[in-house]
Amino acid sequence: MTSAWRKAAAAKRKLRPVAGDTPGFARSCDNGGVTAVSTLPAPIGAPGDGTAGDAHAAPPAQGGSALRLDLPPLTLGNITVNTPVILAPMAGITNKAFRRLCREYGGGLYVSEMVTSRALVERSPESMRIISHDGDEKVRSVQLYGVDPRTVGAAVRLLIEEDRADHIDLNFGCPVPKVTRKGGGAALPWKLDLFTGIVQTAVREASRGNVPLTIKMRKGIDEDHLTFREAGKIARDSGVAAVALHGRTASQFYSGKADWNAIAELREALPDIPVLGNGDIWSAEDAVRMVRQTGVDGVVIGRGCQGRPWLFGDLMNAFEGSPTRYQPGLGQVAETVYRHAELLVETFGSEMMGLRDIRKHMAWYFKGYVVGGELRAKLATVPTLEVLRGLLDELDKDSPYPGQDAEGPRGRAGSPKKTALPEHWLDGRVLNEAQQADIAAAEVDVSGG
Repeated sequence: MTSAWRKAAAAKRKLRPVAGDTPGFARSCDNGGVTAVSTLPAPIGAPGDGTAGDAHAAPPAQGGSALRLDLPPLTLGNITVNTPVILAPMAGITNKAFRRLCREYGGGLYVSEMVTSRALVERSPESMRIISHDGDEKVRSVQLYGVDPRTVGAAVRLLIEEDRADHIDLNFGCPVPKVTRKGGGAALPWKLDLFTGIVQTAVREASRGNVPLTIKMRKGIDEDHLTFREAGKIARDSGVAAVALHGRTASQFYSGKADWNAIAELREALPDIPVLGNGDIWSAEDAVRMVRQTGVDGVVIGRGCQGRPWLFGDLMNAFEGSPTRYQPGLGQVAETVYRHAELLVETFGSEMMGLRDIRKHMAWYFKGYVVGGELRAKLATVPTLEVLRGLLDELDKDSPYPGQDAEGPRGRAGSPKKTALPEHWLDGRVLNEAQQADIAAAEVDVSGG
């Protein structure tokens, strides 16, 4: 990327009113050449009239127009993402089943669950499942976690030599204590030598296959130990294709508000590569606000899409200038839940495992909808597809979209807490001898970010 590229992209980034459009039920979306069709039933009433069953109900913008976010396509090395939206890797969430649901609604880049470098190098069955992709996933995106440059390098080499990925992302954002106390995740960029070694090694190995490598990180450990400024510049100088910043520190976990000002600061500091923003994007309107406030080249969607794979349809509409939004009634949500469960059974090759996995999604899918407490409890322990179908049939299928009650934050935010770190981790910005000896054994099979 060059300064000229950056200036050209900035010149194209603007908001302009365009006539609102109303896409039909079957709409194509760009996903590296994949044509996808919405799985929601066709609206019963006219789009936007709010009648029960209207999957697209949304109030038209003032004057019959909408603000169009005219972002250029996101360029990551040899990959072009026409809709600059990325699904954040989430442990136990962004498997093949969920990625398929999301990409059928809108364009973007869909990243798999994070896999640890050590587990991948050792070819554990679970790691090989995580990096598997459907045949029609045109961009196979994998996120790696690791704390040892040699192991991370070996994992990237495996992905390249065996042609298992078209895009690789490195995780430096996980706030989970059992990760940070080993020096991993959001704690790792504090050690500048370790961070530099991992990024440079990974970029070198990925370049052998002409595969773009990106990083995702947080602001730092806490407000007194911020790392995003130095880490962003090191990553840029090491040749990464883009940097994504979650506007929280590790000590915040997911509590409080994401600091979009920090994202804007990083965007300004790195004018020659794409910078992506992550944190508190619960709606398409939030995504538009983030781009306007920070100037980022794209957005990364995490918890906001849990129980709402159609958010990617909303985002695509927003970027295309349409005021149309997906607002499914209870019957449509029920059908999506069942299809998600079927896809999970296919993904895991086991009905027991697929149904066990769908349980955690129930509260997200039915947030704000009228579902009795007893039925919610049964859905959270559903054992088979047959039982799931019976429970879903008990719902009031004509119940309309509940409005604001179904919007906003979802998932556990946690509470601010002191970040667990290795002994004497904050004493200096480089590894001491004891830490160097411990780091090779520090990788664990966990995820987050």
